[in-house]
Amino acid sequence: MNASLPRILVPACHQTVKGLPSYTVGDKYVEAVRLAGGQVWVVPGLQPQDVADVLSLVDGVLLTGSPSNVHPRHFGQSVHDDTLPLDERRDAWVLPLVRAALVAGTPLFGICRGLQEINVALGGSLHQAVHEVAGLADHRPPAEDEAGGMYAPVHEVLVEPGGLLAGLLQVPRLAVNSLHGQGIAVPAAGLRIEARAPDGLPEAVSVPTAPFALAVQWHPEWRAAENPHSQRLLAAFGSACRRHQARRQRLATERAAAASPPPDHDHDPG
Repeated sequence: MNASLPRILVPACHQTVKGLPSYTVGDKYVEAVRLAGGQVWVVPGLQPQDVADVLSLVDGVLLTGSPSNVHPRHFGQSVHDDTLPLDERRDAWVLPLVRAALVAGTPLFGICRGLQEINVALGGSLHQAVHEVAGLADHRPPAEDEAGGMYAPVHEVLVEPGGLLAGLLQVPRLAVNSLHGQGIAVPAAGLRIEARAPDGLPEAVSVPTAPFALAVQWHPEWRAAENPHSQRLLAAFGSACRRHQARRQRLATERAAAASPPPDHDHDPG
């Protein structure tokens, strides 16, 4: 491991693989962290009380997408479709992780479920079935499609002027993929809407008071090295992580110096 690279925490999902409980993270998220210039720290799960300790060791958090949804009890609803997967083990520590990262000033970048986690962690709510909401489009991927087709651009997002995303991408709109059944219903207080789909659904949000906290509903990690917009997003996240790394290392040095005993000026070596 290259100790000079910023450490970026990536939460793993808890899933059943061939009948066995497993922790998983998609390779595309690992590659995205590397493209951002970071060192990948995959964390399979934590007790909520351990979140702050682990957060003090890393320089950024990338919240991945997932086949699973955030359990709706976290935003005051019952399950709408019990055939869809949930991941309560991830909910239990990642929602507190979001809040702790914002308090600590740790850079956050959320993708798909990651955007939804940020919104829910801060008090917002989700549509559990976007395609059933009057006036909203069906944002789910086509059924039984190969990965390349699933991640193909299917609609544009309209970038809100004057925000973080507009500053990073320097475009008023861009074409994105769409693989989500849930989406933001009520944005959390303190979130800024950075982009919307043509039907008005929020597709990107930020926390303006944070050093860097940005989330998108699409999947910029898919073949990110081939996509200039994805490269800009990951580069900005990586830069924020390096700034946090420098701050974390400086504070550690200051704490070590403060803990060292003062020199003994009364000692006469002669």
